Formats: sequence, C-alpha cells, structure tokens
Amino acid sequence: MTEQAPSSRAERLWKHLLAPRDIAALVAFRVALGGLITVSSIRFLAYGWVDVLFVRPRFHFTYWGFDWVPALPAPWMHAVFAALAVLGVFLSAGLFYRATTVLLFVAFTYVQLVDVSNYLNHYYLVSLLLGLLVFVPAHRAFSVDAWRRPALRSDTLPAWCTLLLRFQVTVVYVFAGLAKLTSDWLLHAQPLSIWLSARTSLPWVGPLLEQRWVAYAAAWSGFLFDTTIVAFLVSRRLRPFAYGVVIVFHAATSVLFPIGMFPFIMVTAALVFFESSWPRRLGARLRGLMRRDAAPSAPVPLAPVSAAPGWKAWVALGAAVAYGGVQLAVPLRTHLYGGNVLWHEQGMRFSWRVMAREKNGSVTFIVRSPTTGREWHVSPNEHLTRLQEREMSVQPDLVLQLARHIARDFEARGHGAVEVRADVRVSLNGRPAEVLVDPNVDLAREVDGLAPKPWILPAPDSPPIRLRPTLRAARAEPL
Repeated sequence: MTEQAPSSRAERLWKHLLAPRDIAALVAFRVALGGLITVSSIRFLAYGWVDVLFVRPRFHFTYWGFDWVPALPAPWMHAVFAALAVLGVFLSAGLFYRATTVLLFVAFTYVQLVDVSNYLNHYYLVSLLLGLLVFVPAHRAFSVDAWRRPALRSDTLPAWCTLLLRFQVTVVYVFAGLAKLTSDWLLHAQPLSIWLSARTSLPWVGPLLEQRWVAYAAAWSGFLFDTTIVAFLVSRRLRPFAYGVVIVFHAATSVLFPIGMFPFIMVTAALVFFESSWPRRLGARLRGLMRRDAAPSAPVPLAPVSAAPGWKAWVALGAAVAYGGVQLAVPLRTHLYGGNVLWHEQGMRFSWRVMAREKNGSVTFIVRSPTTGREWHVSPNEHLTRLQEREMSVQPDLVLQLARHIARDFEARGHGAVEVRADVRVSLNGRPAEVLVDPNVDLAREVDGLAPKPWILPAPDSPPIRLRPTLRAARAEPL
C-alpha cells in the first residue's frame, strides 16, 4: 500500500493538470493580447516613439550578457514595429499560430533588449506571456487555423494551460504588493504623495490630490489591492466583483499617471482567472437580449483523463516547475545583495516593483589622463538623449556603462587610457540628494556583472520629505 501511494498521488496530479477545460477563455485572452500588441505597436509608430527610443540615441545601454544585441537602422526598426502590429492581428485571428507566437516573442523581446533605459515591467510581462503562448495551443477553436484545418479543432484544452498563465499573473500581483511593504510607501505615502500633488490640475479631483490623507488612502489601497486581488479573483463567488475592482483600479491609475498600456495589459491578464466557459455564457446572454427565443449555449463535453503520464509528460511538467522556480527566484534575488534595492538597483529589474520609487539624479563624469594629468568634465547629454539621461542618472549599472563608453571614446580620440570617475547625486522618494557612486572609484576599470558592486554607496537613512511635484518615475512611455 505504501509503495503505491506516491504513484497514486502522481496520477491524481497528472489527471488534474490534463483535465479538459473549455478553450473559450484562452481564446478570449489570445484575441485581447493580440489586439493590445497591435495597438501598442501602432502607437509607437504614430507618435514617433520608435525614433525617440531606438533611432536617435547614439549609444544604447545593454543588459548584462546581451551586449551582442544590435540596434537596427531606422528603416529596419520601423519594420520591426510594423511586423509586431501585423503579428498582433495574426495572433488575435489565430493565423499561423505557432509561427506567429514564436515571432512575436522573439521580436517583442528583441525590442526590450535593445536599450535597458526603456525597461518597463508590463512589457516584460507581455514577453513572458507570449513565451508561454508558444506552448499553449489557444488556436484550436475560433481561429483561422482551425477553420483551415478541421483536424486541429478542439473545444477543450488541458487545465495546465490556464494554470500556467494564472501563475504568471499571480507572481506579478503578489510581488508588486510585497514591494509596497515598506515604510516609505505605507508610513510616508511616498512616492504617491509626490506624484498625486503633481496632478492637481485634473478636473473635479485635482484639489483633493493635494490632501495628505488622499495619498495615504491611495498608498494603502494599492498595497491591499496588489496583495489580495488574486485571492478574490480565484473565488468563483467574488470573481465578478473582484474583476470590477480590477477595472476601476487600473482605470484610476490610467487617469492619474501617464503609464501607457499598463492598465489595459493588466485588465486583459486578469481574464485568465475566470471560468473557462465565460465567453460562451456571455455570448448566450447577449443573444438572449437580442432574441427572446435564443437557446442557451450547451456546455462543452469534457472527456475524463485516463491515460497515465509517460516520461515525456514528466519532462514537460519538470520544465514547467523549473520555469515557475525561476519566476520566483528572479524577483527574490535582490535580497542576496542586502540594503535598499530602490537605492542601489541591484536586482530591481524583473522583480515587479511597480511604481515603487521616485528618483531624480544628476551626473557629471570627470575624465583624467594619468599620463598628462589633464582633466575633462563630461556631461551625459553629450552622449545620451534626454530620456536616456533621466534613466541613467539614477541607475548605477547604467552609470558604469556610460563611464566605460566615455573611456573608449577618449581613447579613440587619441588620449590613450583614461580614468573616469562620476559625481552622482540622487534623491529617493523626496529625500535630499545624496551621493550614489563612490567618486574615488575609476569606473573605466570596473566590470559589470551579477556580483555586488562595492562602489555603490549605502542608501541614506533619513525619512522622505515632500519635495516639489514630479511625474518622472511614473513614466511608462516617452510622452
């Protein structure tokens, strides 16, 4: 009896993961995600953001290990975004689904890798969702592929398809909530106090936004929303009300802050928590409103799972578990560095710390030739666009990249090997500006990597104060 118990538990787990579920919900998710990608790509082309972010910069910040990713010339960068817009339509229509999802994942991820200063949490989420859709056959119904190939058609998908997507969205919300479990956010209502006071010109609600209690109410509401919303979305009884809260919450953030497509992406992502047949039921209700004699939609028959898993199935399950482990480990990695991640930024990216800090900085590079003793003061705007300089000035690894680039530039101009030091002063969540980088360290000799950077100075221990309003850290897109 005891020897068969593990096998029995394993079979029950496998039957749960393979249990058929109505495909309709994932079809709706597929259609919505494709539409968002198309709209976002068209916006980048129409508003000239492709040129601002990818073409005009003379220098591009790269991710560690991805410095081989090139920035394409202007016509090709425009072509990439045009292709993204078309592929988004293909995804919604379910046309050439496998090739479309692979190409979308590669192209969308490439765009994110071109320049670190363009990093946004929600676009990272889109890349992850596209990567998962490569393995989720959400084109087996209500798609051009299913119309062209009847043998492909299926009204069901295994439960693991939905569970994997739910896990990914859960990770985003939970870690975004935990990131707000700080004294700055909960005890000082920062940086929300700074951002809200910059929106006092809004009609109707503008005068309220100067009130401190409003900032505290918004801070605690954001913390409670992020940490609890998944639990409410999982509840069948509370799910409709919870989704209404999702819509209201993200609509409010869209009005208050210039965060681009983020609210739309999160409202779409939350659809994965609904019952798998909700689009059919919604369609039946709409038909019933238009035609009183409309028959209710018949439930999709769900065949029982009887086959025991083979070795390939266990390999696939192992890969899914490994993926989940990575998604948990990456946001937690910052604790290995110690200190305040909002200050030193080591482990900040990919950790879902959404709108968790307001930072402003100024940087001057001091270049010195050890052979002649001559010194130069170099401003970042000699090499960067305004948007790049804004991001670089508060992120130490980007300061390091530009310092090394400046050293190479001086060497190419015939000055030989030079030393590059940086005077970096940063304000975090309204605090007075403090020195971020050790001004005595020659950054031209430092190498980027995953190891802790001893040349980043400790975070200030003073409490935040309320300075003049700014919307800098709420940026989601360049305009």
